[in-house]
Amino acid sequence: MHPDIAKLVEAGRIPKEVGQRLSEIAPGNFCTHKNWGAGKVKSWDIPRGKVVIDFEKQSNQEMALQFAIQKTDPLDSDHFSARKLDNIDELRELVTNNPAELVKRTLESHGGSMMLDQLDRELCGSVVPEEKYKKWWEKAKKAMREDHQFLVPSKRTDPLVLRSNSLSPSEMLVADFTDTRDPKQKIKALENLRKNLGVFKDDTEQIQVLIDSINDFCIKGRKLHLSTVLEFLVARDEVTEAIEGVDLADNDQRLADVITTEQDRLTESLKGRSAATQRAIFEAFPSAFGDSWGDEMLKVFDEVGSRGVTEIAKYLQENGADEVFHNHLKKSISNRSLGPDALIWICREREKSSAEVFTFEVGNSILNLLERDHVADGPSKSARLRTMFMSDKTLIADILADATEADARQFGRKLYGSQVFSELDSKSLMARVIKARPETQDLVTGEFEKKVEGVISSSESIERRKDDLSELVKVKIPENTKEIAVARSYGDLRENFEFKAAKQMQAVLMRRKSQIEKELAHVQATNFKGADTSSVSIGTIVHLKDDTGKPIKYTILGAWDSIPEENVVSYLSNIGMALLGAKPGDQVEVSDLETEKIRKLTLESIEAYN
Repeated sequence: MHPDIAKLVEAGRIPKEVGQRLSEIAPGNFCTHKNWGAGKVKSWDIPRGKVVIDFEKQSNQEMALQFAIQKTDPLDSDHFSARKLDNIDELRELVTNNPAELVKRTLESHGGSMMLDQLDRELCGSVVPEEKYKKWWEKAKKAMREDHQFLVPSKRTDPLVLRSNSLSPSEMLVADFTDTRDPKQKIKALENLRKNLGVFKDDTEQIQVLIDSINDFCIKGRKLHLSTVLEFLVARDEVTEAIEGVDLADNDQRLADVITTEQDRLTESLKGRSAATQRAIFEAFPSAFGDSWGDEMLKVFDEVGSRGVTEIAKYLQENGADEVFHNHLKKSISNRSLGPDALIWICREREKSSAEVFTFEVGNSILNLLERDHVADGPSKSARLRTMFMSDKTLIADILADATEADARQFGRKLYGSQVFSELDSKSLMARVIKARPETQDLVTGEFEKKVEGVISSSESIERRKDDLSELVKVKIPENTKEIAVARSYGDLRENFEFKAAKQMQAVLMRRKSQIEKELAHVQATNFKGADTSSVSIGTIVHLKDDTGKPIKYTILGAWDSIPEENVVSYLSNIGMALLGAKPGDQVEVSDLETEKIRKLTLESIEAYN
């Protein structure tokens, strides 16, 4: 009790309880007010019943002693709020030099746990400048996670907790994993734990706690979080291999067992995993599938993202499966069944790992895939492949290096007539073709250009195209104009989904109108009479046989006359261009209309269509 107050109590002028409360607001002591925050008692005048307090938000505040007793609470001198009043310079130095220590001192004054909003109110503006607080907080979170003394929440609705000082470094690392439910935070905790395996050298008990926690998560979360389960099992196996004296129990989850039982969902779960994690999973394939591990790995090849393609290729080549791998690639290239990631890998490794399979057919596979993706609905799946094809300055030259003149010209025709590339890009790519194979120059300066600008088609198909244009102009475009007007009336165009959708459709319709008008301006009508049957030409029926002797018939007609289900093809299609000019007895390679697999056929005879 303050000496001056003690005298009043001894004299019986005030009760002892009041004296004790008055002593708590004696000069030099600290208190807190609901509205004004923490304060330090500056002076008091007991005879007048007045006290002056310097509050954090209200300095030199004079209060009646009785009012001060009722409206303030005592504050220990070691409390963080009191330190802000007495040692603010020291705290501000921690802002830059030791953010984790600053947060630790704050938490210690609040029972070791605070909501992030509480922490913000305690530090933002008073200790950390408000304009720098957001950036400082990111730095502080990183420092706290590295310190292991803190349980840093992933959501603002969870508290920030200061762990007990009695926890060892290994207990703190494991607690980072076990004390959070967020799978993403658990993955970060595992990454941090793997970087600090040295602390577990003499504490295998904590490793067992980690193993049990991972097993529990894998059993419960396998259905919803398979990709995370795979990540956890890879990390667990790495940890147990690195720490002597730690072994898995018979009933612990095994990576190979999960791979086998979740085979149908494995491909999707592997996407987005790190290269190291994917590598570890692929290394478990022999244990999971026995002698058929190579075949199982090739089933997911090209479906697991660019990292997966690279890691599978490395693993197969490093483990004696080169021949199987190369045969698979050759067959897939021939069948045009490879996806963009595999084709990118083949092109990038064409002077190294994929040199044996990099042929002219890779170029055809690229163009076919780009064309398919271009006409398909939905988002582009081959954007990276298209970018690589455009940016690799030597790729086309390498593709055409060993191609025959006929193959080079066919590749050039396909590229020049493709709708995948803009006019400028198409010219740039054709310049590379001509530089590599000068004999293809006439594709852009001679007869081919004339054919592209003035295509040939039947009168019936031209009339159908005119009907399409009429419907666009008289029906679809006017309807779209009305939809735009109605959608505009809904207001707030920035958030107006209907307006955006209608405008997008307008762009599609106008682009289609322009395209049809251009096509009709250059088309030539024909009835296919008088076709030359000495070789395949427009207006001929071609009879062929495959290797088994099975007869196949194609009808080569105009640009807009295709009927795929009846094997009637345009002379500008891949099959049409492959057949044009061929004579009886020639062997040709065509892509099957249904499977798109390459077939070698022998031309038997040619007859006129009309």
